[in-house]
Parts: sequence; C-alpha cells; structure tokens
Amino acid sequence: MKKTVVLVVLFVLPLVVYMFFASGVTNFGRLPVLTEQVSELDSLRGDARLEGKITILGFPGRDNPSGKSNAFNLNQKIYKPFYEFTDFQVVMVLPEGQEEFVADLKKELGTLVDIGQWEFVYGTPEDIEKFFQSLQTDLQLDASGGSSYVFIVDKERKLRGRKTDDDVGTKYGFNTSSVADLNNKMKDDVKIILAEYRLALKKNQAGRK
Repeated sequence: MKKTVVLVVLFVLPLVVYMFFASGVTNFGRLPVLTEQVSELDSLRGDARLEGKITILGFPGRDNPSGKSNAFNLNQKIYKPFYEFTDFQVVMVLPEGQEEFVADLKKELGTLVDIGQWEFVYGTPEDIEKFFQSLQTDLQLDASGGSSYVFIVDKERKLRGRKTDDDVGTKYGFNTSSVADLNNKMKDDVKIILAEYRLALKKNQAGRK
C-alpha cells in the first residue's frame, strides 16, 4: 500500500499537475474572436493593409482636441513595448484633410521611439463609417468621425477582444484616454495574441524538420 502511494506521489501526481497547467495555458493563450472578418482598407487612401499583420486600429477623427494625447498614450503603453515584433503595426484611419495633423503627430511621436510601424490612411466620412461598421462592435464614431477606442485585428482580419470582461461584458475595444485600460487590459491582450502567433510559428517550423 505504501509503495503504491509513493508511486502515485512521485509519478502520477506530477503528470496530473502538468496536464492541468498545460490546459490552462492553452485556454489562456488564445484571444477570443469577436468579428470573423473586418473589411480590408481598399476603400481608403494609403499603403497600409490589414491582411498578414497584427494591427492596432484607431480612428482619431477630424480636429479632435484629444487626438494627440490619446495617440501618445497608445504610443507609450502599447506601441513602444511591442513595435519590434514582426508583423506588428498601428493603423490610424482619418478623414481626408488631416495630413498636417498627422505630420505634426509623427514628428512628436518620433522623438520618443521609432514610429516606422505607425501607418495612416484617409477616407471620406462615408467610407470611414462603412469601414468602421465592418468591425461589428457596440461602439460608434463621434461627430468628428473618430473614437477614443482602438481595436486589435489579427493577421486574418479577425477582430479580437474579450467575451467576458469584468467591467463591460464583451469588450470590443480599448479606451486610449484611459491609461488604466491600456496598461491593465490591452497590454495583456496584445501579449496573448503575439504569443499565440509565436507558438503557431514554432509549431510550423517544428513540422518542417
């Protein structure tokens, strides 16, 4: 009897514990898909594309007084820690005529970090609204054609987020005017999706050997 107990403790129990934690990592390691396919940026003017990129997608709007401060929050809390990862980008969708605002913003952001993965595209209010609706969220653009919220879109143009957020239930986007939202929630979710793709890449590489 004693031998059986010893064997269980030495061999079976560690295996059970390992399987428990491995299962937890697997479940934790995928960020839920909230929208199956976001539209590509074809209707907007610019070189950026969503397909094949992990994208942080934003809508600064026209002449929005909080646009720069929100961009700075995003730059410091999300872009700066992750911009060196392959296929990571930030895409800002703005109304036509905001080129001067973007030039000033790029100059200021560029003093803090390499902004080579920031992309800007432009469109009419109608085109921006139509594109925004393809996200299929419970949020809306304001009168300036903008929003303080940004969104995580994966390489297959799927919107990622939280289905069971403690505060809002389904969480489609992250509020750039809230450092806490970026720091405590969005940063974790970006880490998850980057880890998800790194794991998939390792599996593919292992499969070729």
